[in-house]
Amino acid sequence: MIANLAQGVQAFTSNVYLVTGERTVLIDTGANFNVVDAVRERVDDIDAVVLTHTHRDHVGNLEAVETAFDVDAWGYDPSVDGVDHAIDDEETVQLGDHEYVALHTPGHKNDHLCFYSADAGVLFAGDLVFQNGSFGRTDLEEGDRQALIESIDRVLDVIDEELAEMHTGHGPSVSSQPYGHVELSAQMARQA
Repeated sequence: MIANLAQGVQAFTSNVYLVTGERTVLIDTGANFNVVDAVRERVDDIDAVVLTHTHRDHVGNLEAVETAFDVDAWGYDPSVDGVDHAIDDEETVQLGDHEYVALHTPGHKNDHLCFYSADAGVLFAGDLVFQNGSFGRTDLEEGDRQALIESIDRVLDVIDEELAEMHTGHGPSVSSQPYGHVELSAQMARQA
């Protein structure tokens, strides 16, 4: 089960996905709202925090979550404040009931990861791509348009047209032909 705990929140935050099952995980912690209470409304405990990347809107609540649930945070670069353990490129991680492959996808930020499960048909895209061909900003520190395009192409090479759901770092999740949205993002990133 995947729930966006930031849905309807009127604050500057990323989406926050609670993935329940065999290993209950919070993907990103958001910022500027009480995510701890939002988690506790659904589950008693979580096993870990997994980060798509460490921009403030995705990790603003990290310390509160780690304290409340006595959990560690996993991300690409453990030299970044708040990241306790590294997830390497192409490492397999358990999110809920499924195994996901972690894909290092820089361009929006150097430590950006996407997570894909072929069995579940799910992609957690972070801020790499969004619905309707939108894509992550590259005008921030560590942003790089060419790297972003290469990262989108890499994701397209890994996922397939059977992708059922794409959960993004901002905006609504995509459950109607998400593969096409990623293809469009690849096209749009080249034109911008």
